[in-house]
Amino acid sequence: MDDAADAGELGVLRSKRNATRYQILVEIAQRQPAVSQQEIADAIGVTAQAVSDYLGDLVAEGHVRKHGRGRYEVTKEGVDWLISQTDDLRSFVEYVSENVIEGVDVDTAVATAAVREGERVSLSMRDGVMHASPGGGGAATAVAVTDADPGQDVGVAEFEGMLDYEPGEVTVVSTPRVRNGGSRALPEGAVGERLADHDLVAAAGVEALVAVRDAGVEPDVRFGTAEAVPEAASKGLSVLLVATTDRLSEHTDPLREHGVGYEVVEAGEG
Repeated sequence: MDDAADAGELGVLRSKRNATRYQILVEIAQRQPAVSQQEIADAIGVTAQAVSDYLGDLVAEGHVRKHGRGRYEVTKEGVDWLISQTDDLRSFVEYVSENVIEGVDVDTAVATAAVREGERVSLSMRDGVMHASPGGGGAATAVAVTDADPGQDVGVAEFEGMLDYEPGEVTVVSTPRVRNGGSRALPEGAVGERLADHDLVAAAGVEALVAVRDAGVEPDVRFGTAEAVPEAASKGLSVLLVATTDRLSEHTDPLREHGVGYEVVEAGEG
């Protein structure tokens, strides 16, 4: 393969010669001006004679300047070549990361029936959890990469289609701090009358916790609510979030960032 062909896309990966030149130039750049050919050979896994031969070519091509025995320097042309090859490598790594690795990622679902490795399954979202059912007739499908009995976790990959479900919404009930009346300042029914319309209840702050308990329930989420509420809503669950006034922005900012729809009910509203 000649240099013209090597200069194309991903030349370093397409040519063993260019790959070795690239490694040697990097080693010289790190060690210059005092360069030990044996150290370079040990570092990249070739013979010292091979390094010597490559160095002769690099000097002749103007990528390396020799200042005397064992003293080398990468030239501007050599640096430019390194940069061009590094940019190609970076683009390749990004491509692999975005289009290859993501394509083989394994996710986890709950099996609704017995599933066997290699079987195509249909995916659905239930109660905020992805479920896998035997057969490929659903809007979103994948291939099982593990066996699973009904109710067990099953690994799935090779996704096709899109899960058909609506993101949940969040109702935020703003609760005053105790110095401003606390949970007692909430209108009657502010929490209790909304419970039936939501899948989860979260409480952020002591006053909020008391308000939820006064409504006759324990919150599903008390800690890490700023992270948990957007995640639950993004998986299709509607959430009633009772939060003290000083913690509203801590929760509404992530909701906006995740594109989750929400409504804030102030303390004076019924």
